[in-house]
Amino acid sequence: MSQPASSMFIEDSEYFLEVYNDPFNKRIRVDDYRGNLKLILDKTEKIVHKNNAEKLIMKGRKEDTFLLFELGLQPEAIVDRYYRGSDAYFFAKYYTPERKRNDHWMTEDGIIRSVYQLAASSQLVRPPNDYVLKKADLSDAAELAALYSRVFQIYPTPLFEPEYVKKTMHEGTVYFVFFHQGKIVSAASAEINVLYKNAELTDCATLTEYRKYGLMKVLLYELEVELKKQGIFCAYSIARSQSFGMNAALYQLGYGYRGRLMNNCYIYDKLENMNMWVKHLVDC
Repeated sequence: MSQPASSMFIEDSEYFLEVYNDPFNKRIRVDDYRGNLKLILDKTEKIVHKNNAEKLIMKGRKEDTFLLFELGLQPEAIVDRYYRGSDAYFFAKYYTPERKRNDHWMTEDGIIRSVYQLAASSQLVRPPNDYVLKKADLSDAAELAALYSRVFQIYPTPLFEPEYVKKTMHEGTVYFVFFHQGKIVSAASAEINVLYKNAELTDCATLTEYRKYGLMKVLLYELEVELKKQGIFCAYSIARSQSFGMNAALYQLGYGYRGRLMNNCYIYDKLENMNMWVKHLVDC
């Protein structure tokens, strides 16, 4: 079993660095930085090699784009207005040939083309009356963990563990769920970045037999309402590139496609590419 993921805050006389070490997904992610970018990348790559990571992800700022190119990183996605209105560029670097190789890219391009041919309708169809919508609390953690373990064979975070779900709630993650006959059948969450006023809509799961009612679109809409109440107006979501349904739901809710993170994380049943979708809630 791999070591748990963890964040590191590194301060030097010439830079500050926030690094997320993700052993399960064999990647290192730079979530924030200030100062000398060359020294920052040098320190980050030492962390990459120490942990035998296969991929580096860096949330770069627009003004650093050219230097990040020069330092050997490649842009994969953008989240516009991520930094309190300024754009974040998701750069990547790969450290093994296998992690850089992918056989599904053309198929996933076709999925995006198909999604953009759909009618862009944000109209919500409410499910039957015996489906109960609720903002989840600590008492729902065990059942949430059970839902995620039923939907996914593999997940990039330990959501199969009730204590981990509780930990995310304590840290500010908001969950909305649908109950049917007393059990949770669909759920989604928003991980809120209070400092930069953005949120990632994630942990989207619906039991197979309940997917005909459009539950996920309603959950995502309710999360958006909650985010606006908290003054969060930049929302983004990273969806499995091979999931037509999830990508279609985001598009129809008004999200725009902003790129693809290659071989990004282990989810569902394998290492997968993930599509980036972004929405500005202030425009809604």
